[in-house]
Amino acid sequence: MANFYNDNPALKHHLTHPLMGKIVALKERNFTEADKFDYAPFNFDDAMDSYDKVLDIVGEITGNIIAPNAEAVDHQGPQVIDGRVKYADATAENLDACRKAGLMGMAMPRRFGGLNFPITPYIMAADIVSRADAGFENLWGLQDCAETIYEFADEDQKSRFISRVCEGETMSMDLTEPDAGSDLQSVMLKATEHPDGTWRLNGVKRFITNGDSDIHLVLARSEDGTKDGRGLSMFIYDKRDGGVTVRRIENKMGIKGSPTCELVYRNAKAELCGSRKLGLIKYVMALMNGARLGIAAQSVGISEAAYREALSYARDRKQFGKAIIEFPAVYEILSVMKAKLEASRSLLYECSRFVDIYKIYDDIAKERPLTPEERKEAKYYSKFADACTPLVKGLGSEYANQNAYDAIQIHGGSGFMKDYACERIYRDARITSIYEGTTQLQVVAAIRHVTTGTYLNLIRTYEAQEIGHTYKPLRDELARLTATYEECVKKVTEANDPAYLDFMARRLVEMAGNIIMSHLLILDASRNADLFDASARVYFNLAQAEVNKHADFINRFNPAETTLYKQA
Repeated sequence: MANFYNDNPALKHHLTHPLMGKIVALKERNFTEADKFDYAPFNFDDAMDSYDKVLDIVGEITGNIIAPNAEAVDHQGPQVIDGRVKYADATAENLDACRKAGLMGMAMPRRFGGLNFPITPYIMAADIVSRADAGFENLWGLQDCAETIYEFADEDQKSRFISRVCEGETMSMDLTEPDAGSDLQSVMLKATEHPDGTWRLNGVKRFITNGDSDIHLVLARSEDGTKDGRGLSMFIYDKRDGGVTVRRIENKMGIKGSPTCELVYRNAKAELCGSRKLGLIKYVMALMNGARLGIAAQSVGISEAAYREALSYARDRKQFGKAIIEFPAVYEILSVMKAKLEASRSLLYECSRFVDIYKIYDDIAKERPLTPEERKEAKYYSKFADACTPLVKGLGSEYANQNAYDAIQIHGGSGFMKDYACERIYRDARITSIYEGTTQLQVVAAIRHVTTGTYLNLIRTYEAQEIGHTYKPLRDELARLTATYEECVKKVTEANDPAYLDFMARRLVEMAGNIIMSHLLILDASRNADLFDASARVYFNLAQAEVNKHADFINRFNPAETTLYKQA
């Protein structure tokens, strides 16, 4: 009996991070709900025990149901029948298992039927589910759309819709259109308000993950005569009301169990969520940040699956009289795969903890005024969350793709065959650096944290933390790499050339990410050397090489040469 939580000690390491004490106390309002709900914790240890037990259930279901079903789902896939989606048989089985186990609406408040989990253990569940089947995580993980309803909808909407998600109904976010992909300001799906106060939606949405879900969040143009983001509002569409049909399901490279739909809205009844004109400016930004953290978790889960498939094959496959894992060319690949996995996971949970604290403070602010110290702390963690989200989504998804590639390389010719799971994992990984904002768009979001010093400030906080004495030489070298990074930032920004900054943005962002993840792994190794020592050292070597490579390019480059790259 496989259990994808208990067989991975790194997860419990991150779940028991010292900052969880603060997160749990804030989330549980100092455990004041223990008298109202019989499953609410009465202290920190009780809360952590609850997270552990639920994650154990997630691990059991993923290891024994979802993972064994993954190949069948990949082969069968969903279908469109009379304008509706019919999931693959095993997908329906997976959803049923998650519903019966109470794994829907995990992060929602108890008054709506949720478990009131912080973001961190919920993201951990997403990590585990993604290891089992990345395509299924897209269906299960879209429950986090309920967070947008919780943050911005009125109380009646919260009560009606969030409770349904907690009972097991699925969600989708209907943003993209045939002519509006990354440029969501171009959305043209029309929302018309009727005299009775109801809204009707007309138009087409495309590339909608789980597009035949029960409850949709829809970005639509509510203001006549507008053409930019200021004319867009957010709506809630309930499939029970009808008016939306699935025209087709895209025939994708990977994540085949997740239906990616083209939807036709024909006078579909919908409810305004929040205020008019804030759909893109405010609500989609919040929705996308949550989605990007989810894709980062999906990327880490895929990296985990790829690494385990490669490791298992390398141990079993014999060539020239010994297992191929004994060859330096193979064990080097495996060690780097594991280091990239652990680095991206460390950044994932660092980011989720930052998100937890500032979002909990935002929620508390709806109940009472925050103290000056609380406002300051909320702002502090919000800035780091904003900086780390594009970093972990961008770099984590790139590492997932690299690990999936290397898993096939270790399998050799066998990895190119559908007989091995690494072939499916490779196809599933590819989308992670594309959807919810490509890696290039993550760089666009991240570069301002390079130029304003947010990443440098974060690095300084790590430099001030206690570490094991054996890691001080690594930290000393990281300080030198940080000085190199600072010099490169100064060189690029002092040119005062926006095009040159954009050209070098990816290199600067990657340098910051390499240094930050190396610090995080050193801190992890200081807490648990048995688990993280090797990966901390291997990743440091990788980070050192990458930072120096980018620095060499930046220092040798003449900004006038950017014109050479426009010839393609």
